[in-house]
Amino acid sequence: MGSQIVVPHRCDQYDLMYLRPMGDLGQIIFMEWDARNKDSIKQALQHSNVVVNLVGREWETSNYGFEDVFVGIPQQIARAAREAGVSKLIHLSHLNADIRSSSKYLRNKAVGEAAVREEFPEAVILKPSEMFGREDRFFNHFANLRWFGSAVPLIAMGKKTVKQPVHVVDVAKAIINAIKDPDANGKTYALVGPNRYILHDLVEYIYAVAHRPFVPYPLPRPLYHLVAQFFAMTPFEPWTSPDKVDRFHTTDMRFPGLPGLEDLGIAASSVEQRAIEILRRHRRFRYLEAELEDAKPAKTVSY
Repeated sequence: MGSQIVVPHRCDQYDLMYLRPMGDLGQIIFMEWDARNKDSIKQALQHSNVVVNLVGREWETSNYGFEDVFVGIPQQIARAAREAGVSKLIHLSHLNADIRSSSKYLRNKAVGEAAVREEFPEAVILKPSEMFGREDRFFNHFANLRWFGSAVPLIAMGKKTVKQPVHVVDVAKAIINAIKDPDANGKTYALVGPNRYILHDLVEYIYAVAHRPFVPYPLPRPLYHLVAQFFAMTPFEPWTSPDKVDRFHTTDMRFPGLPGLEDLGIAASSVEQRAIEILRRHRRFRYLEAELEDAKPAKTVSY
């Protein structure tokens, strides 16, 4: 049997987990698996030489909490991969994963990194910042805030938060290049875009590209949490949550000692290069073909 890459990912609608093995001939086979069944995981990985763990979600459910998704499941996958003799494991974490974070999402991401490294010491850990791209949940989230009133709520007007978003295609390239690079084993990579922005300026640019009026207003964190908790009560995918509010208002960490996109042979795409692909859909018809140059680029910062 030929070598294959197994990519664990999620199916949000039904809260099921699947494994997607990709064979030599470009075949894609979906395999339903039970994330809590060790034999199910072993069976799915037994003929693989590369495993990419993309299991994750932005909200908790009655079936899977953040600890399950970001700690328990990655740990089981890493252990099964090691026992199956998998030669390379790629684990996707988060740039701001930190046990001290106010975000439960980010705290569990940090614990998950340690769990994966303990089970599979040669694992490649990728730490992307918030990713932007078509159908993303970052730029589109802020652009969609306009539906809830004429003003955009931001903690401290977004002026105390610095973001360094990375393009999703660059992250995908990083996964591919890390698979091909034998020197990547055992390393942790910080994947960020080329520029850092104050959140207020970044959101202002999002609205400028979308040709929508930008009227920000400061919303205290406790009140923002209260509003977000209301949205989090839905039985469907929540538009936001208190944890997501904290995560989006967390300044992106800097890791000068870690390798990044450039070490994987990737030139990072800037927000200005890709914003139109994401935000054109938010324009009114009369501005649909307006040039991107009409929007003044967001000011970058060095801190």
